[in-house]
Amino acid sequence: MLQDYIAERLKTKKILLMTHIVIGYPSLEASFEIVRTMVAAGVDLMELQIPFSEPIADGPVILKANQASLAAGTTVTACLDFARRAARECPIPFLLMTYYNILFKYGVPAFARTMADAGLHGAIVPDLPPEEGAEYLQAMQAHDLAPIFIFAPTSPDARMRRIAGHARGFVYCVARKGVTGQQTDFSQELRRYLARCRQATNLPLALGFGVKDKADIDFLTGQVEIAVIGTQTIRVVEEKGIAAVGDFIAGLRP
Repeated sequence: MLQDYIAERLKTKKILLMTHIVIGYPSLEASFEIVRTMVAAGVDLMELQIPFSEPIADGPVILKANQASLAAGTTVTACLDFARRAARECPIPFLLMTYYNILFKYGVPAFARTMADAGLHGAIVPDLPPEEGAEYLQAMQAHDLAPIFIFAPTSPDARMRRIAGHARGFVYCVARKGVTGQQTDFSQELRRYLARCRQATNLPLALGFGVKDKADIDFLTGQVEIAVIGTQTIRVVEEKGIAAVGDFIAGLRP
């Protein structure tokens, strides 16, 4: 189980690192090289995003990566094959991240079954609230997969508790309103928000949206179990190349 893996990993680390890639950006082979480089640098788990034409939770950097991957012809089948290869070759848990239309078109039970057969651990579907996800939740449970749900700063306490009742593995805490890749204020207000998140669930907490450097990781250490780095890794690849990703990841450790 994903939660057991997280607990075991935390016996030797103060905080875990989860990274995010868009499958097929800048190409399928290049994105797999990014995966290998990140794993070698010590990433603990990873989101693999299936590109989608309208990624509503994503900012301009990840949106551009989605559009470029789709323009290059990346398909859902190619992404699932990619994820299977990553899970087979790399010794960390992989999660799929995408939007509900992908699951709906594929068929939710078939999608969950394919994920399980590929050796994946769960999925993040940010536009699917648990109240509308009965089929998804049933399919994920049937294959012992973790449905990762999201807390936001605007979520009332009661709403957080309801979401937590459906979540497995960990809860993804969005650091602020808006989309990925924008500036996040790592401040006392964020501490208060994370304290509310902690009260709402006994699951591990992951914090994403705006995590970009070691200072951010240091701030989050002791408050969440997982720091999520997405947009910044794409920027590193675009500005310095794939080889620079390893040093970037290694430099984030407390």
